[in-house]
Amino acid sequence: MAQVRTVYDGDQHCTASDAEKGLSVEMDCPYSGKGAELSPGNLLEAALAGCMLIAMGPTATREGIDLAGAAVKVTTEASPPPKIAYTGFEVAVTMPAGLTAFQRTKLERAADSCPIKHAFREDIRPRVRFVYPD
Repeated sequence: MAQVRTVYDGDQHCTASDAEKGLSVEMDCPYSGKGAELSPGNLLEAALAGCMLIAMGPTATREGIDLAGAAVKVTTEASPPPKIAYTGFEVAVTMPAGLTAFQRTKLERAADSCPIKHAFREDIRPRVRFVYPD
């Protein structure tokens, strides 16, 4: 498994890198940093969204479903500063049009298998809603 190493660069800025892949992402504190990069909280939201979409991939491929355009919006709920703590997550998954009820069920179950979704404490487990345009 790849290892990500995160380094504090100063001025409320960090860089996370995967040396094997040659990839990195920069982070800023949205409150006291420059706010020029994604925050660690943004990356948590992106990780949850990406995990759910990627978890649906094998099912979509096996069933011949084109998931292109599917999107996930994660809204976090948190206690106010100075001691910020996540208290909940609202997840809206917008799916492509034209899916049958059977396909919807299979894809929703696949999305639920996302390990990041299940990594949260029971009292802050993400609440997921699927949106179908038709």
